[in-house]
Amino acid sequence: MSESDRILILGGGGVAGIAWATGLLTGLADQGNDVSRAGTVIGTSAGSAVGAQLGSGLSLEELYARQVDPALQAAEIAAEFDADAFAASFAAAYEAADSPEDQRRRLGRLALEAKTVPEAERRAVIVSRLPSDRWPGHRLLIVAVDAETGEPRVFDRDSGVDLVDAVTASCAVPGIWPAATVRGRRYTDGGVLTIDNAELALGRGARRVVAVLPMDPENLPRPSGTFADVVGKLRAEGAEVAVFTPDEASLAAMGTNALDPATRAPAAEAGRAQGRAAVLPW
Repeated sequence: MSESDRILILGGGGVAGIAWATGLLTGLADQGNDVSRAGTVIGTSAGSAVGAQLGSGLSLEELYARQVDPALQAAEIAAEFDADAFAASFAAAYEAADSPEDQRRRLGRLALEAKTVPEAERRAVIVSRLPSDRWPGHRLLIVAVDAETGEPRVFDRDSGVDLVDAVTASCAVPGIWPAATVRGRRYTDGGVLTIDNAELALGRGARRVVAVLPMDPENLPRPSGTFADVVGKLRAEGAEVAVFTPDEASLAAMGTNALDPATRAPAAEAGRAQGRAAVLPW
């Protein structure tokens, strides 16, 4: 089976999610199951950063070291926010909206109106996360959402958009980080559409699909259906599908604030242990 027959889906989950996903992929490789070499990678929010890192030329071991070694870690900004107020603002947007598109537009307005760090400061964080600013050789699809229209946008190497800008846009959590400006448009987090955007894997003829999801997609809204529905469609297309979400130990290591940089080392270590113990269905 060639790498072009494989799709890797990387979901959102903050800096803790980046660390956990990197650890899990490294742990899987430790036991001889390197699933990172997929022909197509779909990255949303934290997953966009992991997907870009996978194509940087560094090995999984080197990427893992960048999560657990303080001397190698990215220069993250500690997000200071009221978790309850943050959740309430999202809930209000969902309750007031009359359609999924309206929900995304309302969250876009929240992003555009929020007082955050300057865009340049946030973009510098993404620069420090990525070992390379070049689009990788594999097909990397990065999802963001237009903050004004609510329309999803998928960036890839053919879109004419800088990789750093694409990842910055996909990681722009509304109300926490500034909406990212890309070619005159403002974009917000790809997780505003769905936390995984697994639908992008449909119709691509994949034989194997691996989803590495720091946040359980079944507990989060999506425009229609459920994550399980998407998995069912992929299997109906002939794909073998493996889904990984954090186990109990990983959830404990990731903590209650996925944006806390202090979670990186423990989340990566827990993810690696989980990956080493994981069983793939093939």
